[in-house]
Amino acid sequence: MAVILAGDVGGTHTRLALIGDGEEGMRILFERAFPSREWPSLEAVLAEFLSLHPARVTGASFGVAGPVRDGRCVATNLPWVVDAKAVGRRLGLERVGIINDLVANAHGLALLGRRDFVVLNRGARNARGNRALISAGTGLGEAGMLWDGEKHRPFASEGGHADFAPRNHLEMELLEYLMSRHGRVSYERLLSGPGLVNVYGFLKESGRGEEPAWLAEQFVNDDPAAVISRNALDGKSPLCRQALELFVSVYGAEAGNLALKFMATGGVYLGGGIAPKIVSKLREPDFLNAFTAKGRLSPLLHAIPIRVITNPKTALLGAARHAALRLEG
Repeated sequence: MAVILAGDVGGTHTRLALIGDGEEGMRILFERAFPSREWPSLEAVLAEFLSLHPARVTGASFGVAGPVRDGRCVATNLPWVVDAKAVGRRLGLERVGIINDLVANAHGLALLGRRDFVVLNRGARNARGNRALISAGTGLGEAGMLWDGEKHRPFASEGGHADFAPRNHLEMELLEYLMSRHGRVSYERLLSGPGLVNVYGFLKESGRGEEPAWLAEQFVNDDPAAVISRNALDGKSPLCRQALELFVSVYGAEAGNLALKFMATGGVYLGGGIAPKIVSKLREPDFLNAFTAKGRLSPLLHAIPIRVITNPKTALLGAARHAALRLEG
């Protein structure tokens, strides 16, 4: 059995795993998560992980949140530079895979089963063609999967950093609010954990709701994005509910944009840490209405299956699959 070292490197956590690849498929042997910002580099995290779980690995791949060029990635939301050659030297491997984290997730889809998804739109029966993946979490990631007639081939995108396009007067005000604070406004400024906080701040400061003292206290003691989503889903704060509803509507619109750009008739997948936590809100009409509101191409969007990925190990499994494919090649 081959032993592969796989990693999912994000702005909040770096998850590492030793994964066995045998006749019965892949299975995780050891796994550990590290707070990314408490470590100076991926190599330092790897040293700690391998001291806890010594192993002789035959291959390794790491999905990193950021653009990858020539085996090197300057992480988007983390002060790390991840370089395949440096990581290879640390591991004693001649070849190490450094791929975008969404590409790792896309590879992981091939290893998931029906129980690993929540269906938001069934779409057309036996839908085939390209696929798209969009993931809101610490940042906003997007990737595509090209259908070559036999299998899907993942490819990277940095579409989450494309310019935000408002669809109505409320979103125009939101754009102006964010421009006054950040200059250029990308979709990631809205569709991420910090983005949800931005949306909430806009609604609060524009007088669209009140923030009671008990809610303000929660913001001091907890992650603000988690506070907003929790109180929105529990129905405890009308202001939080408005923020999450606006967030979900923009999420649906951008997922639909991505589906059009990639002609993703084979399906759109929602990954990342936020979607599984707000599935009940995503199932409400706002998301699908925004996804399909594309004028004359609305029927095309209605036929596209939409699924939320609920397996948190998808990127790890995908990184391992990427390493295994490289070993085969």
